[in-house]
Amino acid sequence: MTLTGFLAYTAALAFAAAIPGPGITALVARALGSGFRASFAMSVGLMVGDLTYLTAVVLGLALVAQSFGMVFLAIKWAGAAYLAWLGWRFWTGGITPEAIEAQAARDGLAGCFVSGLTLTLGNPKTMIFYLAITPTIIDLNSVTLADYALLAAITLVTLVIVLVPYLVLAAKARGFLRSPRALKRLNRTAAAFMMGAAAAIAARQ
Repeated sequence: MTLTGFLAYTAALAFAAAIPGPGITALVARALGSGFRASFAMSVGLMVGDLTYLTAVVLGLALVAQSFGMVFLAIKWAGAAYLAWLGWRFWTGGITPEAIEAQAARDGLAGCFVSGLTLTLGNPKTMIFYLAITPTIIDLNSVTLADYALLAAITLVTLVIVLVPYLVLAAKARGFLRSPRALKRLNRTAAAFMMGAAAAIAARQ
């Protein structure tokens, strides 16, 4: 792989991870309900899930990406529609005080890790990035073992840089963000990001 490929992957992953979706929503709700430690354990589960998808793509989906282009095109449009729908959901509802209280009553650190892992593995937003977008950014046929190791490291570092500020801010602002007015602003901001991401994915060639 070239330096340009690594940089493009890093930028795309950072943008995709920063877009509020099911993972960010669950993390913020967990941080608001249970604090930093529980939400960080959940974020570790999310990162392991991302690495699982990255590994699957590098090992076996290069041929699929080349042979079934229409399938990936369908995934792209389904992903854009899904993000637009999520944006509408956040605009009309999003994170609620009830969801925050429910997160506070959840399992310990191990349970938080497992919930983060299962959330990522079943998250359409994550699937879209690794199955439909990643093959257009990097040449999967040219990825060596050393390239994969570097991609995995980039994935972990990028996700930590993107996710931890969400957790810190949410944990420190637990009292403020519990207010209906603040939650409404958070939900409307998330909705705008998701709708913008949907438009960007739809416009991507």
